Amino acid sequence: MADVAIGLCETALGWVGMARSSRGLLAVTLPTPDQEAALRPLLDRWGDDARRDDVALSDLQDKLRRYFGGQPVSFDEPLDMSGATDFQRRVWEATRRIPRGQTRTYGQIARQVGSPGAGRAVGQAMAHNPWPPIVPCHRVVGHDGRLTGFGGGLDMKRRLLDMEGSIT
Repeated sequence: MADVAIGLCETALGWVGMARSSRGLLAVTLPTPDQEAALRPLLDRWGDDARRDDVALSDLQDKLRRYFGGQPVSFDEPLDMSGATDFQRRVWEATRRIPRGQTRTYGQIARQVGSPGAGRAVGQAMAHNPWPPIVPCHRVVGHDGRLTGFGGGLDMKRRLLDMEGSIT
């Protein structure tokens, strides 16, 4: 894949990296304490194809700063899902529609995408979500409302849900 723009922004919770192609957003990292940690996964994945372009990503950077600062933000950027399975696409699209301040269970998402009983597979799709918080996988919880699995850790998941006013 050629021509991947990568960028960084500092937010209230730390440094966030992002990458986009001509098709849409490829990835967003969760906040980290330093720039290198935010950029590393992007460079590891796209290396030679990546070019630093904060100008091309400035609108998203502004939204991420506001979001991690606790403000409501509408993430409507197109996503480049070219490497995803059909199931992952359906799960990520359903998850993207979960409103701020609300949660859904893995089972609810599975039923919503037409695969009842596939709660564990939804969990796997969440584990491979390259766009937190644009695809707000932190809003997906266990069947009993417990916080489970999150790439940024459960403390970060709880912090994001609290920031959004979710009741879990």
